Amino acid sequence: MTRRPWLYAATAATCLAGWSAVATAAPLPASNPFAAESPLPYHAPRFDLIKDTDYQPALEQGMAEQAAEMDRIANNAEPATFENTIAAMERSGRLLDRTLETFSGVYSANTNPMLDKVQEAVGPKLSAHQDSIYLNPKLFARVQSLHARQATLGLNAEQKQVLDVYYQNFVHAGAELSDADKAKLRDLNTRLAKLETVFQQKLLAGTKASALIVSAKETLAGLDAAALTAAQTAAKERKLTDKWLLPLQNTTQQPALESLTDRETRQALFEQSWTRVEKGGASDTRDTIATLAQLRAQKAALFGYKNYAGYVLSDQMAKTPEAVHGFIAQLVPALAAEQKREAADIQDTITKSGASFQLKPWDWSHYAAQVRKARLNFDEDQVKPYFELNNVLQNGVFFAANRLYGITFKRRTDIPTYNPDVMVFEVFDKDGSELGLIYFDYFQRDNKNGGAWMSNFVGQSTLLGTKPVVYNVGNFTKPAQGEPALISFDDVTTMFHEFGHALHGLFAKQTYPIISGTSVARDFVEFPSQFNEHWALDATVLAHYAHHYKTGAPMPEKLVALLKKAATFNQGYRLGEVVTAAELDMDWHSLGADAPKQDVDVFEKSALGKMGLETDLVPPRYRSSYFLHIWSNGYSAGYYAYLWTEMLDDDTFAWFEKNGGLTRKNGQRFRDMILSRGHTEDYGSMFRAFYGKDPDIGPMLTFRGLGGSKN
Repeated sequence: MTRRPWLYAATAATCLAGWSAVATAAPLPASNPFAAESPLPYHAPRFDLIKDTDYQPALEQGMAEQAAEMDRIANNAEPATFENTIAAMERSGRLLDRTLETFSGVYSANTNPMLDKVQEAVGPKLSAHQDSIYLNPKLFARVQSLHARQATLGLNAEQKQVLDVYYQNFVHAGAELSDADKAKLRDLNTRLAKLETVFQQKLLAGTKASALIVSAKETLAGLDAAALTAAQTAAKERKLTDKWLLPLQNTTQQPALESLTDRETRQALFEQSWTRVEKGGASDTRDTIATLAQLRAQKAALFGYKNYAGYVLSDQMAKTPEAVHGFIAQLVPALAAEQKREAADIQDTITKSGASFQLKPWDWSHYAAQVRKARLNFDEDQVKPYFELNNVLQNGVFFAANRLYGITFKRRTDIPTYNPDVMVFEVFDKDGSELGLIYFDYFQRDNKNGGAWMSNFVGQSTLLGTKPVVYNVGNFTKPAQGEPALISFDDVTTMFHEFGHALHGLFAKQTYPIISGTSVARDFVEFPSQFNEHWALDATVLAHYAHHYKTGAPMPEKLVALLKKAATFNQGYRLGEVVTAAELDMDWHSLGADAPKQDVDVFEKSALGKMGLETDLVPPRYRSSYFLHIWSNGYSAGYYAYLWTEMLDDDTFAWFEKNGGLTRKNGQRFRDMILSRGHTEDYGSMFRAFYGKDPDIGPMLTFRGLGGSKN
């Protein structure tokens, strides 16, 4: 696929940007690795010392320390100034920040039962801590006073933006509510925090338990030797003898469905994915998400919004649910026509093969691959030998970044990691100066959330004297011991995508943490990452990394041409599954506070049925019950952001193509005007300054192969 939704956890550069919680805690012993700032380069986490038991006391002490700091700011007898109020808040919570950023990264990528208990215990406290800050009337009075006389304070442009962001954050968090409504809000926030943790833990357990276990090897016909070995290894890791195990990825469709020739196995794998947390019992998420939707609607009503979508979108680039629906509506006509055409082609292929069954979702990718092979003479297995993971990283991802931005990379084996699979690189700027650190954690594990994402262990801030320490996480199949990590082109695209997020974090050069780097709106944060995907197929970049892992021979020109044509193949499905997921998200968060608690199955069936798309054959990329993005990862009423920012990134790449493509001049312009700006200005203004006009959906349709002739 050319575009896919990636799990992205935006950086909470300060606790005020996302988390926070209550008061007293036991003093933190000096032996706790979080008690003092890490002495490692860039203040990287002390994974060589950190124990699971270190997190909770450090988080609780961190909350207590920040609560005391906020109390001093709120009760300062001196009149409010930017320095003694806003800058002071930006400096607060250092212990909490370094602990939470590390815990969040490890909890998402390498959890265990103890860390699950820490999250259960601390999650609601963090929510309460955030409320204790944003609902503090004395603190808000100081912020409000500064905001009212902003023009007289002699602030620079960044300080003005920071003050605006703080004021809006306080209002959005409930600072202007009545005391009675603040009490309701605190209760709702606590309940929501608990339920979001419950959902995440149920999903992880249900996904692990729903892996397809196979007893007869012949039912896995079609899988290559590497995939069979991986399935056998996965079964052995679970102490299963003479079995093969196909773990589930986070999406509805599973990669193995393309290769499996046994239809019953395909159906079983699809249904395990589709019902992974809908089997009743401890891992069923449906009641949890129905309650989450209801409580979110009630929270929005406290602020005077018709629904949670309206509340969430008020500070995004799109601004309103109506703007989102209008944007998606522009995609539907061409998409619906393409889905019908593709379904007819696939059904014709099934019939010509001698089969008499009707096309089902578990057949689509298998027979679409046959259509692609017949039409383009292209098979994904043809290109995998040219995509060895480490080569793609260093000679593809790094190479493109060097050509565009002049940055270089050096492997650091002396920096401790939380898992042996993790690689660390130091990043140097074009003048050789130190830019930051980046960790790569690419392989799938049972204790890792699905999908792929980027975030920070350390956020950038000149106020705090910190440089970025970022990480990219994926879920690629781990090869057998001694075997090369050969990946699909989808995985290649994922690597470029997540590294685009990393660049956004690495190039940050803000004074204040709250607007630094990736601390931007959801419908802007995916813009740099999706833009970076384009370089995976750039002729110069592809020629530099697409080399056969055995012979070193470059990918033949004919195969390169087929790969590029394949990039716009099957767009009815690829785009359709994202559009339906985005609409499903918007429907859930368009419920009013007076709506009854929903029957999840009934609600989802109704929502999918009214979209005007082939949803029976092209199901949403994430079903309601396992839609991690919207129920536990900050993308509620925001999944459309992947599509919205695709419009932005395709516009930008069209600009690059018109202006010379992969050049340092173009890269520097994009770095200066987008990647290094954080949230220092309005997103629309920032984009228009670069592109020269408002976003245009035309390039997006063209790159998708839906805007005229096929590539």
